Amino acid sequence: MGWAIALHGGAGDIPVDLPLEKREPREAGLRHCLDVGIAAFKNGRSPLDVVELVVRELENHPQFNAGLGSVLTTEGTVEMEASIMDGQTKKCGAVSGLKTVVNAISLARLVMERTPHVYLAFEGAEAFAREQGVETA
Repeated sequence: MGWAIALHGGAGDIPVDLPLEKREPREAGLRHCLDVGIAAFKNGRSPLDVVELVVRELENHPQFNAGLGSVLTTEGTVEMEASIMDGQTKKCGAVSGLKTVVNAISLARLVMERTPHVYLAFEGAEAFAREQGVETA
């Protein structure tokens, strides 16, 4: 059996009629993230590692509604979420309500791998992030 990568840039879309100067950076960003994932697979990284790596790339790209490019709440704040699942073990981890964590996907993976929980939110997730020493901003 082969493999495939499906990715998107967060909630919303890239309309075909979007002006080229706005559409091209988004499409280039998606291609970059896809290339990162393909290279990681070819270098023998596990599927779970590839998922985290690609989502981190999306989170670090300002064009996408994730991490750095998060759309603000009606109060003008950021509240991020992420979830991840290991297809082999069926274990999963999720976080939400994050305001300071740079890469929510990595915190979700830590929830999956280092806690008995499936989901942590808001201050509980932020406290866990501090305990784990993840990057914040």
